[in-house]
Amino acid sequence: MATDLIKEELASRLGLEVASDPKLLAECQKICEIYGITPQELQYKWEAATYNHNNNFASVREATRFTSDSLASVRDQIKRELEQDHGSAKRKGQVRSLASGVARINRNKMPFVLNRNMHAAQRVPEPLIKIEPDAVNNTEISAGPRGLRIPGPSRVNFRGPKNDAESKKKRAYRYMFERTSERGQVLDTRIEEMAELVQQHYGIQELNDAVNLTDEEVFVVGRIVHDLDSDAKLTESTLTLETSRRLSDHSGKRIPVRFHPALRIRGGAQGAGGLGLFPGAIVALKGKNSGTGSFSATEILVVCARRLPPSLSSSPSMKPSPDDDSFSMYLASGPYTPDTDLNYKPWDSFSQMIRRTKPAVLVLMGPFVDTFHPLIQAGEIDQTPLDLFHRVFLDPIRDFLNLSPGSTVILVPSVRDLISTHAVYPQCEFSRLVTKSDPRIQLVPNPCTFSINDITFGATSVDVLFHLQKEKVLKRGQEVDSVVSLSPEDSGVDPLANDCRHLLQQRSFYPVFPVPFDLCSEVNLDVTHSPGLRLDDEMEDVAPDVLILPSRLRQFCKTVHSTIAINPSTLAKGVYSTINVSSSVPGKSLRERLKTEVAKIDA
Repeated sequence: MATDLIKEELASRLGLEVASDPKLLAECQKICEIYGITPQELQYKWEAATYNHNNNFASVREATRFTSDSLASVRDQIKRELEQDHGSAKRKGQVRSLASGVARINRNKMPFVLNRNMHAAQRVPEPLIKIEPDAVNNTEISAGPRGLRIPGPSRVNFRGPKNDAESKKKRAYRYMFERTSERGQVLDTRIEEMAELVQQHYGIQELNDAVNLTDEEVFVVGRIVHDLDSDAKLTESTLTLETSRRLSDHSGKRIPVRFHPALRIRGGAQGAGGLGLFPGAIVALKGKNSGTGSFSATEILVVCARRLPPSLSSSPSMKPSPDDDSFSMYLASGPYTPDTDLNYKPWDSFSQMIRRTKPAVLVLMGPFVDTFHPLIQAGEIDQTPLDLFHRVFLDPIRDFLNLSPGSTVILVPSVRDLISTHAVYPQCEFSRLVTKSDPRIQLVPNPCTFSINDITFGATSVDVLFHLQKEKVLKRGQEVDSVVSLSPEDSGVDPLANDCRHLLQQRSFYPVFPVPFDLCSEVNLDVTHSPGLRLDDEMEDVAPDVLILPSRLRQFCKTVHSTIAINPSTLAKGVYSTINVSSSVPGKSLRERLKTEVAKIDA
C-alpha cells in the first residue's frame, strides 16, 4: 500500500532512531500525507530546521538526532512556508520547469502536479507487490495484486551500485548548494589523481609547474581550459593549461600552451596519428617554459584505463552455473516518441517485440517523459507525467515480466525526465514511486556501472559523444609507444571510436568542463559531485567491458581497446541494440562470446 511505501522510505532516510520508534514513524508519515511532501523532502526540511537552530559546532551532533521535539519544529516550519506561499501567490495549477531556462511550459494548459516532486498525498499508487525478505530468491512463484506474479530466481546475476541507505542518500544529494571553494577542490583533486596515474605509468619522479621557467624539458599535468571568456570554440591558439594549487608554485595560475612542430604523442592508440583535446581534459605534457609567456610542449603522454581480471563477486545462491551464463540483452534509449505526437508508437512496437523474443535483460534509458518534447512544453497533455509513465511504460513492462518472469528490467534516468526528482548530473535513480516498488525492475543512477553475470556495463543517458565532437580540436603528432588494440577492428582512425576512447583515457563519463555554452540546457553539471561520474566506479584502473552511450550521432557498435562501445541511438528513430552473450568456454575471450547489433524496429 502507499502507506507502507511511505513508511519504508521514511525508515530508510531518517535512520534507525525513527525506524525503531513506531510512534515517531507514524508522526512522520502523517506529516507527509497532510502536507503532501515526500520522505526525502521531510528529511531535507528537518535538516534545514535543525541546522538553522544549531550554529555552533558543539551542538551539531545533537542536531543530527531525529526526535519528537525536532519534528514539531519541522511541522511548524512547514506551516509557515505554506502560509507564506498562499499569501504570495495562488499556487494551484502552477508547474515547475525542469531547470532554469530549459523547459518553458505553458502553465495554463498543464494539469496539476506536473513537477519534479511527486507528492505522496497527491498521487496514491496502486497496491504494491508485497514480498517477504527472501522472496526474490525463492523458487516458488506466488500470485500478487491484479494477477501480477512474484518472480523466482532471475535468469542472470545482476549486481548494481550499492543500495544501502548511505549510498542512496549520497546519490540523491541536495543540488544547488555548491560552494566555490568546494568546486575548486574537486577540480584540483581530479588533476592530482591523474597526475599520480601518469607518474606511476611512466615512472616520472617529479612533476613541475608549467609557469616556472626552465632550461631543460620537464613534465607537467593539468587541465585544458579556454583562455577567452567567450562562447567561441577552443582552438590551438586559445588553449591554456591550469594545474592544481597543490602541484603549482603559483596557486594554479594558467599558462598558454604552444605545441612543437615535431610533437610526439606517447601511449596513444596505434594508427590514430593524433589526439583530441577539449576543455576539461586532463593532459600530461613534456616541454619547457623558456620565458616567452607560454609552455612549449614537445610531447603528450596518454594513460588509458587498463583491463584487470574481474573482481566482482556474487552470492552463491544467485550466481548461475558456469555453463549457464549466456544471456540476451535488449537496449533502448529515449526519446520514445517523435516530436510530432505523444502516441509512443515506436515504444508500442518495441514492447510487442520483446514480449515475443523475451530477452533475459532489458535496459531502458531515459528520457521517458521528455521535458524537451514540444507538446509537453506546450502543455498539450491531460495527464501528470507519472500517470503518463505508468500507462505508457510501466504497464507494458509488467506485462513483459509476467510473460518472462526470469527476465530483469533496468531503468536508467535522464536529466530531461519529468518523472525524476533529480534535475542535475550526476543523477540519482528513479524513486520507487515511479515503478510502484516492483521488485522485478532495477533502478540505477545516471551514469552507472553494473554487472550481468560478471560482465561489467557502463551507461549514461547524457549525449557525451556529441558534446565531445563539438568541443574537441584534433592535434596531430608522431606516434611513440602506441597502444595496440585487442581488436583488429580498432584501427585508431575512427573518430567515433576515438571519442569513446577519450572517456577511457579521462576515466569519466563526462570529461568536458565546462559544459558547452549552447548545450548547457542538456546537462546541469554538479561539479562538486563529479566523483559520481567516475568511469571505473571506484574500482581502480578497470575499464567496463561494455559502454552504452546513446547519442544523436550515427548509431554504432565498436571495439575500443578491450571495451565494446554501443550507441543504440533513440527509439523515436526506430533504432535499438541487442547484445547476445554465449556461454563461457575456457580459452574463449569475452569479445568472442559477445555479439552486438544495432537494429531497426520492423515497420
